[in-house]
Amino acid sequence: TAYEIPKRDWSSDVCSSDLDIDPARVALRVMTLGLGIFFLFMSLNKVAWLSNPALLSQRFERWLPNASWYAQPYLRTVAIPGAAVFARLVPIGEFLTAMAMFTGVYTNVAAAAALFMILNFHTATSSFSSMDFMRDGTGPPMFAALLALALVKGPLPFSLRKR
Repeated sequence: TAYEIPKRDWSSDVCSSDLDIDPARVALRVMTLGLGIFFLFMSLNKVAWLSNPALLSQRFERWLPNASWYAQPYLRTVAIPGAAVFARLVPIGEFLTAMAMFTGVYTNVAAAAALFMILNFHTATSSFSSMDFMRDGTGPPMFAALLALALVKGPLPFSLRKR
């Protein structure tokens, strides 16, 4: 009849490369979105540090008396003297990490930088010497996720960055 819609072969409209998405890379991309949410809210929690770096240095000073043998020299020689710089770098770094995770642009670089930040945090808090660290979501699971992303070559699926 005249009102019949002709059948069409849509397969030619889909690029064959669109169908060759590696499920493991898609899973990594999903992980970046979860990490993006985490780092976004961590950065928002530290916005006050940007205008008041004393908030961070006071935290370091509170940790120092009960710090482990490895955290004390770190706090005295790195964290406390650099608190004014770290108070600005950390929230900005966490925010940029979130943006990289959301957009898929340089996620491997952002993951490596975030891993470095988290290692420094756990060193300062003496977390490594506590059994609770093994159950901490920002501990082994975060390390593994960030390390996996740091090792990824090239952009992940559904990223703004293309090859």
